Amino acid sequence: MEGTLRSNIKIGQEVRIVEKHNQRSGELTDGFVKAILTKSPKHPHGIKVRLETGEVGRVKEIVEEEDWSYR
Repeated sequence: MEGTLRSNIKIGQEVRIVEKHNQRSGELTDGFVKAILTKSPKHPHGIKVRLETGEVGRVKEIVEEEDWSYR
């Protein structure tokens, strides 16, 4: 699912974000959405969120339930 649309992102959902300092490397951080920071309905680089652990970044991937098989 696309991380560029605000309507696709819900509080408590598991996502993978890229933090500002990792934009060049593209390193992703996994976590659960605590707050949605982008107010506009879409953003070309991903909706900005704060994770429950405090990291802030743009959503690159939304973890779907079928991706949870590794747990």
